[in-house]
Amino acid sequence: MKKILMWAAAAVLLPLGASPECSYFWYGNEKVIEVSRRYPGRFIPFCDLDPRNVNNSPQSDFMWILQEYKEAGCKGVGEMCANLYIDDPLCMNLLRQCGKVGLPIIYHCAEAVRHGLYGMADDIGLPRLERVLRELPETVIMGHAMSFWSEVSADVDVKTRGGYPKGPVKAGGRLPELLKKYPNLYGDLSAGSGFNAISRDPEFGYRFLEEFQDKLLFATDICHVNQTVEIVPFLKKARAEGKISETAYQKIASSNAKRVLSLF
Repeated sequence: MKKILMWAAAAVLLPLGASPECSYFWYGNEKVIEVSRRYPGRFIPFCDLDPRNVNNSPQSDFMWILQEYKEAGCKGVGEMCANLYIDDPLCMNLLRQCGKVGLPIIYHCAEAVRHGLYGMADDIGLPRLERVLRELPETVIMGHAMSFWSEVSADVDVKTRGGYPKGPVKAGGRLPELLKKYPNLYGDLSAGSGFNAISRDPEFGYRFLEEFQDKLLFATDICHVNQTVEIVPFLKKARAEGKISETAYQKIASSNAKRVLSLF
């Protein structure tokens, strides 16, 4: 189970195991729905599907499955972890149907399609993601992981894009450009990758948080006992010291998530 904490009173629960690349243990859709029903208002369920489900075809019908999960209370789909290119016909088919049903998706961005990796992959500069955003404007996409967040800087390369780049952010990064251009793209700030993107160059990070205050979502990724969530003190300190506005803080901490997931 993955938990994306978005405000003090409620958290989104993400299932695990839909894709074999990321099925270290199984915590499926029905279990997430069960827990959310046991604690109404406390947990918000997502469902997850693999683009290869049904019959491994770019014509597979996911509509009825997505609709059933939506009627069961699911507010989104993911974390999508199938190791296919994000614009693979299989992925495009599922993502298109998520948009038609009205379920936003969250995906793990991988640096390549190869053994030992999970996540929908892209090339440097995120050209495949841009194609998806352009061709599927109804589909709301929340990006996550190293190969997504390394693109805040224009100097990302094959050596750094799959990790946690350090040092100053070079202006002209592809991710800020895409966030400006496409209303259906959002950034999930969870895990070391999201935190690294805004903390490696703090002055850039404060400007980025303020500029994209309507497009960013606080999250924790995996949540477990004794976990250190470094982004929490970072955001609190940034607010306390006036590095980001109270309005930006509240949007990132909670109201963006409520809006994107239609929780108002």
